[in-house]
Amino acid sequence: MAEKKLINDDFEPLVYDEQYILMVNHLKKYFPIKSGMVSKVTGYVKAVDGVTFNLKRGTTMGLVGESGCGKTTTGRTILRLSGEKTGGQVLFNGKEVYDLSNAEMRSMRTKMQIIFQDPFSSLSPRLPIGEIVGEAVREHNLVPKGEFNDYIDKVMDNCGLQPFHKDRYPHEFSGGQRQRICIARALALNPEFIVCDEPVSALDVSIQAQIINLLKELQEKYNLTYLFISHDLSVVEHISDTVGVMYLGNLVEYGETEDIFRNPLHPYTKALFSAIPVPDPKVKKERIVLEGSIPSPANPPEGCKFHTRCAHCMERCKHEAPKQREVEKGHYVVCHLYDK
Repeated sequence: MAEKKLINDDFEPLVYDEQYILMVNHLKKYFPIKSGMVSKVTGYVKAVDGVTFNLKRGTTMGLVGESGCGKTTTGRTILRLSGEKTGGQVLFNGKEVYDLSNAEMRSMRTKMQIIFQDPFSSLSPRLPIGEIVGEAVREHNLVPKGEFNDYIDKVMDNCGLQPFHKDRYPHEFSGGQRQRICIARALALNPEFIVCDEPVSALDVSIQAQIINLLKELQEKYNLTYLFISHDLSVVEHISDTVGVMYLGNLVEYGETEDIFRNPLHPYTKALFSAIPVPDPKVKKERIVLEGSIPSPANPPEGCKFHTRCAHCMERCKHEAPKQREVEKGHYVVCHLYDK
């Protein structure tokens, strides 16, 4: 497959709308597969393959799906952390992220932050907490030197950390406290948009609730916008305003949280939601079990990528890729079952 064919996309360029802080249009991120002594490119892993959504200021979008569906790669590609994109557009405050120079991108970094999944591995074991939280603040000259310590104390206090914690090291904290440190590090730069990459998946349930409530409090206080990546649907329902469901690099369903959970449309979404436990032993829920395993993103099936596991598969699903359709206001699905 030639590189030119990968990069030339057929899509309508976005027209910037001020109500959206982030506009993603047909985003693609492929990773080359190399083999042989000369490392010849023999194929591509299509980790993100045409993702489109808009995110309003001060809201949270949940991004859900099975492991390996491309959720994390989508978040990292939006932040320009995975090298160059393969195709599509990423507009942040109306600016194409991938058209910015190094100096412009450095300035933009303060407005776009990420909270990683594993709080321990994302914190340097050699630096005290005060230095971890304040390192980027000093690097970007966000506050005068005389106000630096007070500023770091304030940020840490907002995240439930005490001033005397500044001289301690990551290994001296619990998992929940380490995640608070990661949140403080992101918050210290006064961002507008934060990618939360499964920030509570490594924590106990009781600690998860504390971190989720902290994120919501900070959002209300500073008008933050979140892209919340998770596989825990209960958490996503609690924190998100909109939800996107990913499968094998594609966004198969997208809409308001209430609409998605009240009326899931895509067969894959219905299967995911059937696995949500109900806290009532008398209620019997019909579980939809998907047959087979997820196909390889290096060699996805022709037509609809989900057809190999779908109970509603039709002949056209095997050859024709479905297009995104608005079934009800603000509720989009990519499935032939809803073709008019």
